[in-house]
Amino acid sequence: MRILILGAAGRDRSEAAIARAAHALGHDARLLDALAWRRRLGPWSDRLLRWQADRFSPDLVLCTRHAIAAGEAPLQAMLRGRRSAFWYFDALTPLPAPVVRLARLTQQSFATYGFQVEALRAAGAPDAKFLPQGFDPSSDAPADSAPERYHCDLAFVGSGQYPRRYEILRAFAAVAVLQIRGPYWEEARRDLPLAGGVVRGREFAQVVRGAALSLGIHALDDQAHEHHGGTSNRLWRVLGAGGCFLGEYVDNIEEFARHGEHALWYRDARQGAEIARAALADPAMRARIAAQGRAHALAHHTYAHRLARLLEGQGYTSM
Repeated sequence: MRILILGAAGRDRSEAAIARAAHALGHDARLLDALAWRRRLGPWSDRLLRWQADRFSPDLVLCTRHAIAAGEAPLQAMLRGRRSAFWYFDALTPLPAPVVRLARLTQQSFATYGFQVEALRAAGAPDAKFLPQGFDPSSDAPADSAPERYHCDLAFVGSGQYPRRYEILRAFAAVAVLQIRGPYWEEARRDLPLAGGVVRGREFAQVVRGAALSLGIHALDDQAHEHHGGTSNRLWRVLGAGGCFLGEYVDNIEEFARHGEHALWYRDARQGAEIARAALADPAMRARIAAQGRAHALAHHTYAHRLARLLEGQGYTSM
């Protein structure tokens, strides 16, 4: 199958991981950077994008949210007469208008959170399905070592513009040495232990290697009400990088990664701090969970596993 992935390019982006997964499955895949061409050429990018798409002649056009940068009319032309799908990764609510347009333009929509599946259907995309992200074994592999600056008890990598995370992080910082990295922490309180900015590529694996536990914390309250088991792909990237993951629980998450076997789950900040304290005192348990989690992720939760379902037109329906 010839698969055109329309969105944004960059080795560390999800689109690139999907392209590598397509190649691993034996398909011919091409990544078309609609966002970059729009920024470079403005409205003049329309013809170029259409020419590149027609030249490749795909059997499937797989769009991410940045595909809308191609422009609605050119995108319609690229999709006409071809199978099309939209894979939406974000938790933002309500759905942004460009996301709604993409969902209506494509034949199928896939979302990494169950509550977004429901929102897409309500917005006019009846064939919306639940499909979590995964990890890319070629980029989310364990680091051989980690510089001293990454050594800590707990590490959190994520964006700081979500105040919901602040109190939870303070609870963790009260029981262990915590390092926080990521963008947009300027508005956060100064008492949070910020250790760095954006984390890209292999640096993520080094952060995971340097920490005894890697944390997951929802950005939005809507995520806490998830009932399909959908969660950030931080989980899969940490497991792929060989880390022991301590994340915020959602209903049905243990259908994907079981507590005490593949990862650790907490239901509130107090419980999270207690689990962290106990896990930090038990290196053998952490090593066992990390090893089992990585093996489980490799066997069931790579982008190749997810893409195979998408190509069959199927999400996860048992939740």
